[in-house]
Amino acid sequence: MSGTGSVDSGWKLSGEEGGRLAGRWWKWALSAPEGRSPVEDTTGEHAAWNQPDDLWFLAGTYGGRVVRRCALPSDRPVFFPVLNMQHTRSYSRVPRSMPVAEATASLNGIPLPLQEFTAPFRTGLTQRYAWGIWGGVAPLIPGQYVLEIKARATNGFWVDTTYHLESEAT
Repeated sequence: MSGTGSVDSGWKLSGEEGGRLAGRWWKWALSAPEGRSPVEDTTGEHAAWNQPDDLWFLAGTYGGRVVRRCALPSDRPVFFPVLNMQHTRSYSRVPRSMPVAEATASLNGIPLPLQEFTAPFRTGLTQRYAWGIWGGVAPLIPGQYVLEIKARATNGFWVDTTYHLESEAT
């Protein structure tokens, strides 16, 4: 694999920063129209949909195995869920979480640090809570990368996602 120069450059976020990004990620994911949702996407075709200018979101999944391919700009940090959920405040007035049995992510075979974030966020008039185990990497130098994400909740929910990423010079 090329582009391994910045693989070990972890992107450490404070709880407040990570919570804010988790809320932004959910707004991004929930705003996608049906048929263009990066979360529903099984190939990576919709990975670039409505990306913000200051970072790059990678989509989670609704569970199971997914392999995606996508290109991303080399000048933006990458933020992604390993295992996550959201709910409205009417469902629960306190943030809910999932009991985690396993949560890992690696870039080109190098394990990445993961962090748990919980935060309130709003979509329209609806107050929501985001929870998750999240990963992030500093901007990647141009090249090709393989991001592997594996997670399992104690209730049987699991994800096994592989991203074939191409970081392109901007």
